Amino acid sequence: MLGAVRDALPSPRCLPLARRLPAPWRRLRSSAHPRRWFGSRRRSPPPLRRPVVSPGGGGARSRGSRRRGRAEAAAAVPRGGGSAMALWERGAGGAAEAGEDAAEGPERGPPLLPWDHFSAWLHCVCVVGFDLELGQAVEVIYPPHSKLTDKEKTNICYLSFPDSNSGCLGDTQFCFRFRRSSGRKASVCCFLDHLDRDLPVYLKKDPAYYYGYVYFRQVRDKSLKRGYFQKSLVLISKLPYVHLFRTVLKQIAPEYFEKSEAFLEAVCSDVDRWPPPIPGEVLHLPIMGVVMKLRVPTYRDKPGTTPIVQNMHQADAQISMTLPTVHEVDLFRCFCPVFFHIQMLWELVLLGEPLVVMAPSPAESSETVLALVSCISPLKYCSDFRPYFTIHDSEFKEYTTRTQAPPSVILGVTNPFFAKTLQHWPHIIRIGDIKLPGDVPKQVKVKKLKNLKTLDSKPGVYTSYKPYLNKDEEIVKQLQKGVQQKRPTEAQSVILRRYFLELTESFIIPLERYVASLMPLQKCISPWKSPPQLRHFSQDDFMKTLEKAGPQLTSGLKGDWIGLYRHFLKSPNFDGWFRSRQKEMTQKLEALHLEALCNENLVFWSQKHTEVETVDLVLKLKNKLLQADREHLPVKTDTLKKLQAHIRDIILALPDDLQDILLKTGTT
Repeated sequence: MLGAVRDALPSPRCLPLARRLPAPWRRLRSSAHPRRWFGSRRRSPPPLRRPVVSPGGGGARSRGSRRRGRAEAAAAVPRGGGSAMALWERGAGGAAEAGEDAAEGPERGPPLLPWDHFSAWLHCVCVVGFDLELGQAVEVIYPPHSKLTDKEKTNICYLSFPDSNSGCLGDTQFCFRFRRSSGRKASVCCFLDHLDRDLPVYLKKDPAYYYGYVYFRQVRDKSLKRGYFQKSLVLISKLPYVHLFRTVLKQIAPEYFEKSEAFLEAVCSDVDRWPPPIPGEVLHLPIMGVVMKLRVPTYRDKPGTTPIVQNMHQADAQISMTLPTVHEVDLFRCFCPVFFHIQMLWELVLLGEPLVVMAPSPAESSETVLALVSCISPLKYCSDFRPYFTIHDSEFKEYTTRTQAPPSVILGVTNPFFAKTLQHWPHIIRIGDIKLPGDVPKQVKVKKLKNLKTLDSKPGVYTSYKPYLNKDEEIVKQLQKGVQQKRPTEAQSVILRRYFLELTESFIIPLERYVASLMPLQKCISPWKSPPQLRHFSQDDFMKTLEKAGPQLTSGLKGDWIGLYRHFLKSPNFDGWFRSRQKEMTQKLEALHLEALCNENLVFWSQKHTEVETVDLVLKLKNKLLQADREHLPVKTDTLKKLQAHIRDIILALPDDLQDILLKTGTT
């Protein structure tokens, strides 16, 4: 959005303040605060640059080699990703157009290098094997330059293998989530983080966590001392695209176990040719002879829809498969063992209550936890959740201590040891083996926690929680009828997802309406004052609005809605949602303030004020431009161009010596 503005208006941050100001103003500031303004000799750190490693291993390349590498990487992008590549290069600050390595910086971002395409999707690929002396061990990390701390490697080792008595013979797929080590440097691909702003809130990356997507194989092998071949292929990513990476592993893992490391290098090279994951674009992702067609959702999409638009740049004959979703799990299959209690589970997740899912295998555990987290969509689940959690996890003591109340977290476990360790948790879901579609589940009453003694206890929900809302019998009958009529599980999942969506929207609309009323009126915005603040959120005032504009307008469910709201307002999910809305509205106020400034005659104002005040205004306007770019303010391009013209006109009205200084220092 600000590419043209940045080209014509370089950032003043790249110059010392002393060089940005006219001589009289410099002297004034220097005498007042000599050390504050000019005493520090600290320099900005050099821009991050990742050593580039070839697929075969090699060391860092020369500057010329890097330029050639960028050209090769750009040329290798499939034609279907052309528009995506263009946006990516614009997001990098136009460095490709400028043709300079010197274009790097915090506002522009580094130019694309080999493996930057790969890093937009994955952090690395790991192979975890079993060693008789060491136990689980990371055998391969690819690309070789990928960084993982020892703590992260240990977590990956234990989370990549089943931790239960089920045996898991054959092939098993599941996923886990683990905390990144503190003190890690920012990724060299952080300039792509602006893509996050167009994602729905529940798909935005959490910089504190990684996802691990696992394909585990365990087969008998008499040639090995242990008698079994045990190995996991693991994709480590910041992206919560469960369905996409599950599909990728299905394509590559079986062949990898036959062909080993050379095949893995070819897979990573394919991923490095993928276009960036731009929300709203139809992407074609080639992987070992297969082309996947998919679309990453945007926040503008109507909730509950998964549009796939035909891409005219690539013939459908070349598409091997179309993914209807990148992130959704089979909701009905996951909830089938406990679907009589889905409404109560929705309340528990909404309120951020501590939940444990006890399952016989990591596959059932991880899918059920992900289904629980997604049931309050489009709200984001703001607490921690672990689709698969083991006794070796680095947060095991933190989450199992009895010295304090259980934290707001959802854990998926398989080890029988947890039946005793987590017995003090208030809400436990016991999942048996997930049955095939067509089996009619029996209605199971909510059980008391004292009845849960071992992991082998009967499936069900163990809690003393009393739901705020009356049970919706209609959705239960509809799902039961679908099972009896052998309705496809995909159709059952659509019904269930729509039910959760309507329930969540009915709950959140009154909150949205009230929070919108906290926004100051536009007439309160003055160009010569700071933007006004949002009004304070009052729980009592909000509760008063529910009588006439509550959830009863959109939902037929009866019950204690007031009690549910009071509980929700104390939860981490409300805190996360309200912070997000605050940020959006504050940015809107900043954008309106910018528009108000642009509508003023700033040249006339500058003629009535001193040169020092005029220069100060120019610098403040420049900072406004930088803020609009940095925070992605919802400002029209015309407004930004108009503000740039104001800055230029103000400078041209100043004496020649000041013009020269301000023009040279990149103030226009």
